[in-house]
Amino acid sequence: MCELFGLSTSRPLAGHETPLDEFRRHGGATADNPDGWGIAWREPGRSAGFLIEKAPLPGCESERFASLIGNLCSDLVIAHVRKARHPPVNTLDNTHPFLRECCGRGWAFAHNGLVPEIVALETANRERVCRPEGETDSEFAFCHLLSHITRHFAEAGADVDRLAMLGAVAEQIARHGMFNFLLSDGDYLAAYGHDRLHHLESARDGNAVVLVATEPLSQHAAWTPFAPGELRIYRAGERVGRIGTHPPPPNIDLEASPT
Repeated sequence: MCELFGLSTSRPLAGHETPLDEFRRHGGATADNPDGWGIAWREPGRSAGFLIEKAPLPGCESERFASLIGNLCSDLVIAHVRKARHPPVNTLDNTHPFLRECCGRGWAFAHNGLVPEIVALETANRERVCRPEGETDSEFAFCHLLSHITRHFAEAGADVDRLAMLGAVAEQIARHGMFNFLLSDGDYLAAYGHDRLHHLESARDGNAVVLVATEPLSQHAAWTPFAPGELRIYRAGERVGRIGTHPPPPNIDLEASPT
């Protein structure tokens, strides 16, 4: 069921220096996620925002995905390979990551899990700041997070504090199913592990590097599982915040909704 990949570094890394190609193989070859791939990344020298490419096709078979990895150089990446659940809606609009402008910044988001009840909750939200272009609960959850970010942006203070308040919102959403996600405003990387996320933090020749993935992408012993309900916040490869939340363990019908 869907997998996530995140990268935050103090200096840009080339795609071949990361496990992105192994992650690409999880898109239908070494794992059962054949229903779409996507990657959003920050390009060195680019003033703001993300570049993005995605397709509702198996990542393992995508020459374009492989080419992007071969040519990519970035210090901030969010990628996703997708397993569409019933009904099978593997369209471009339903393919992660999702991008939105909010509070003067460009945000990227990708999700693993199922939170079908968030669709009705966000539809009824009178403070909505965006409307999903696709049908997934994931994109509705993204818009729900952004509505809270908008509401508290002015009052939260420092950027890391604004992101930290996501912990309370993420916990509430996670109560409706299974909610693992990556979110970035183009500077910080926030990673929330409800039940299924790992991190690998290291320093390479003075370059601080953090990798986040649903499943370890190498045999490196330092891959560490998130504590259930853990939110970790990174900037330039360094952890700048950690919050523990306490959602209930996932208890959902995995065939009930698309992701």
